[in-house]
Amino acid sequence: MFIHIFIASCIALINAASIVSHSQSYPLPQPGVLGPKTNITVGNKVIAPDGFERSATLVDGTFPGPLIISQKGDNFTIEVINQLTDDTMFKSTSIHWHGLYQNGTNYADGASFVTQCPIAQNHSFLHTFSVPNQAGTYWYHSHYSVQYCDGLRGPLVIYDPDDPLAYMYDVDDASTVITLADWYHAVAPVLRHTLGIKADSSLINGLGRYSGGPQSELAVISVEQGKRYRMRLIAMSCDPNFLFSIDDHIFTVIEADGVLTEPLVVDQLQIFAGQRYSVVLVADKPVDNYWIRSLPSNSATTGFDGGANSAILRYMGAPVTDPITANTLSRHPLVETDLHALINPGAPGVPGYGNADINLNLVVSSDSSKYYVNGVSFQPPTVPVLLQILSGAQQPSQLLPNGSVIILEANKVVELTMSSTGPGGPHPMHLHGHTFDVVQSAGNSTFNYVNPVRRDVVSAGGDSQQMVIRWVTDNAGPWFLHCHIDWHLDIGLAVVMAESPSDTLTYNPIQGGLSSLIAEWDELCPIYDSLSLSQLGGGGL
Repeated sequence: MFIHIFIASCIALINAASIVSHSQSYPLPQPGVLGPKTNITVGNKVIAPDGFERSATLVDGTFPGPLIISQKGDNFTIEVINQLTDDTMFKSTSIHWHGLYQNGTNYADGASFVTQCPIAQNHSFLHTFSVPNQAGTYWYHSHYSVQYCDGLRGPLVIYDPDDPLAYMYDVDDASTVITLADWYHAVAPVLRHTLGIKADSSLINGLGRYSGGPQSELAVISVEQGKRYRMRLIAMSCDPNFLFSIDDHIFTVIEADGVLTEPLVVDQLQIFAGQRYSVVLVADKPVDNYWIRSLPSNSATTGFDGGANSAILRYMGAPVTDPITANTLSRHPLVETDLHALINPGAPGVPGYGNADINLNLVVSSDSSKYYVNGVSFQPPTVPVLLQILSGAQQPSQLLPNGSVIILEANKVVELTMSSTGPGGPHPMHLHGHTFDVVQSAGNSTFNYVNPVRRDVVSAGGDSQQMVIRWVTDNAGPWFLHCHIDWHLDIGLAVVMAESPSDTLTYNPIQGGLSSLIAEWDELCPIYDSLSLSQLGGGGL
């Protein structure tokens, strides 16, 4: 019954012709690092990153998952293989490549029920896409219910050999990628039914400690005195934001969410779920050990006693011991409005609030069990939005889920205002398929159309606050806009921006060798729809 959809797909969908990497022999700086052409296996394994043993959902058996690297302009072919077996957690999956535009390859975005059906147990799916104009710090994670809270998350970095800020640092490799994550001792399918979830611990590069737990191993970042390091920070949390600092050190912010910024010196930054920053750290202090601190906003393990919420910055030649450095009050914390895009600054369209081609106003509210956007709680449709568009079975205005799909014309400037009422904020909002200019940051009364920060995750603030963003609808396809607190997304804090449905049907005509790829994508839904509750795992979804 999917033949007509398959034909529509063949006529219309994807520019992902036979892929040849620009860097056939891309140098991998250390073992366990993957290139843009690779296979990754999603499976279950018992791990104890904070000293507490539990089964987890992992990529290639590690937390975080292996670093994937490429050079700017590379093409990606990544086969995602599902070998999940643990009945207590979800056994289907999908993987989203967070921050990548997927221009012309909306099918590869990895958002369950928006651009594809999930990958069933004992099946696989080949993600084929190109990244011609992006470089920076990204990550990948499950986009199936709250699965990434069980561990399916990892870093992805695209290096730019012509980085205009390369003069500022000496070292930028796998050793300078720093992941910040929350960790839970109960499995996510159980926690998703719990109000007021608190993480048991927070992990830096996959290691941490929890209150009352053992003095388990902490992550160590090694530096050599006198050298300058580009540290790539990735907040891959399901819920909390983090206050990040390094004792006795300042650092210079040069990137936010894959977009270079004018250099800005700070001594602490707040980083929300899904956000990334590159900071340049100069190792100019005496040879010693220094605490790296990542204080979560929502955790059962608070403070830094016993090495909680911490890692170690260790200068070469320092003794192998815990630091004794003191936590001091920040004097120069990062303020988002102080960040400015380095290249082509300025929000698109006519400056001034309400002067865009399309002006949207979204209000987030909640009750005891759900979140709502303009009074509608997002419920995943049984047929992914992209599949609905490609089937041609209904008009764009009839796309499901009803009330959660916003149709946008092509090549228009969109200005979106989002305000929040009630508890649960601040909500970090992520838009797939785009970066956007933050013309008003939450909690700030000023507007900036001249040189605002450009990024893909922004805080919508807390109760009675608002943020305003702008972007251009130059990337046809349905793109998810959602809270990156995964528990909030799971109970409705999301909408779909259906960008130019007519162009989704006609852009990027098929080139040779794609029939097998389209068939594989087309088969995801009938395979998933045939699964029993026991095959779904996690008590069913």
